[in-house]
Amino acid sequence: MALVPSPDGKRLYVCNRFNNSVSAYDAQTGREIFSVAVAREPVAAVLTPDGRLLFVANHLHTGRADADVVAAEVSVVDTTAGKEIKRIPLPNGSSLLRGVCISPDGKYVCVTHVLARFHLPATQLERGWMNTSGLSLIDVAQMKLLNTVLLDNVDSGAANPWAVAWTGDGKFICATHAGTKEMSVIDAGALLAKLAKLPESLELARTPDYSSATRVAADVPNDLAFLVGVRKRIKLDGRGPRALAFAGKKAYAANYFSDSLGVVDLEATNAPPASISLAAPQESSLVRKGEFYFNDASICFQGWQSCASCHSSDARVDGLNWDLLNDGIGNPKNSKSLLLSYQTPPTTSLSVREDAYMSTRAGIRHILFTVQPPEVATALDEYLKSLKPIPSPSLVNGRLSGAAQRGEKVFQHESVGCAECHPQGLYSDLESYDVGTRGKFDKPTDLFDTPTLVELWRTAPYLHDGSAATLRELLTTRNAEDKHGKTRQLTPAQIDDLVAYLLSL
Repeated sequence: MALVPSPDGKRLYVCNRFNNSVSAYDAQTGREIFSVAVAREPVAAVLTPDGRLLFVANHLHTGRADADVVAAEVSVVDTTAGKEIKRIPLPNGSSLLRGVCISPDGKYVCVTHVLARFHLPATQLERGWMNTSGLSLIDVAQMKLLNTVLLDNVDSGAANPWAVAWTGDGKFICATHAGTKEMSVIDAGALLAKLAKLPESLELARTPDYSSATRVAADVPNDLAFLVGVRKRIKLDGRGPRALAFAGKKAYAANYFSDSLGVVDLEATNAPPASISLAAPQESSLVRKGEFYFNDASICFQGWQSCASCHSSDARVDGLNWDLLNDGIGNPKNSKSLLLSYQTPPTTSLSVREDAYMSTRAGIRHILFTVQPPEVATALDEYLKSLKPIPSPSLVNGRLSGAAQRGEKVFQHESVGCAECHPQGLYSDLESYDVGTRGKFDKPTDLFDTPTLVELWRTAPYLHDGSAATLRELLTTRNAEDKHGKTRQLTPAQIDDLVAYLLSL
């Protein structure tokens, strides 16, 4: 993903999303110059004007989900040395990073992402109670977060921020809201000036503005009105704007679900956006309609979120714990991948829902907080049932590595018992058990559904509460009672092999 040419055209940088790395290639010969590990799922990147630093947006966070602070990071790669030199954490709750751009003078980098309020129970959506949409600004010289502004309004979410770009003259920052089919056009100079005026503490404020929700810099990521006066929010004629480019004084947004370009005149005061059709209109399949609804925040109260706000655009995970009310309050659970959810009933960690059909309809009512026509849920069913697993990047030419082959034998061995509850095929027996992983928020009687292990390599953190950042932790420190497979008897080498196998499924 994210092909980035160097200023002199001699190199091409590429984000290898599922290898968690960035590669540099010789543009003439195609030879790989270096490959450097970054955080997790790099999906977008941008170079400083001198070509020295590459800022990389990592889609998901890398640690446990039950920590007080859980946030994705921006990696900084020194292109001369060919190594990652820093990771810049975004605000707590930052996840699902999508777009990144740099100011023409090279002083600031902008990143779009969801800013989740995962510490709160999911009782409402008003004022961004569950999810907000963030635009983070990074100071390039200091390689640190400057601040994060919200693209939402007080009564109108800007769900699923995606593409971001800075005009060549430095005047505007534009960002698309893929879930609400909009574009924000921000006066860059006014925004930076407004941020610069904020003190770090009230003691440093000469004349506090008591009429504003923001009085110090730390207030900005919680201020739904901060962009008032410096931003135009424009409704586009198209669905799913996921890419953005400029030509002259116009911005062009590529609409993923409508085969069209939305066109916005950046200098015009009240000119409505135009639309350019790229193909003749045709009826979408039921699966395609379901994919659209999954990513569409217009079926949510005030557009605060879509299904993709907690499961990413391809129905996997955001890596966060959420306190949904389907199993009580005060017991957050890690978001689950929806791959094979219809084939592996019941759903939810505590098997609260009989099947995924029930979960989909309950999600519309109790997470999106709306009532929709039956055809919306039906289309969502068909889309989610159509999901196919992606081959693991741990495979070697499509086959298990030597370590994974040894790990498969460990997995299948009766003395270990993994295959007893995770038989090959769906890798789940569809039953619930006490696997010794109850935490401080769980009931003594809680039993946990046996999840499929397919695509386990991309669903970290693990366990119902996200308390295991890695599979090694799951098999060792989080399995002290040997209730989650008898792994205490295994040697470190056998654990390595077992992990290699599980990461290959």
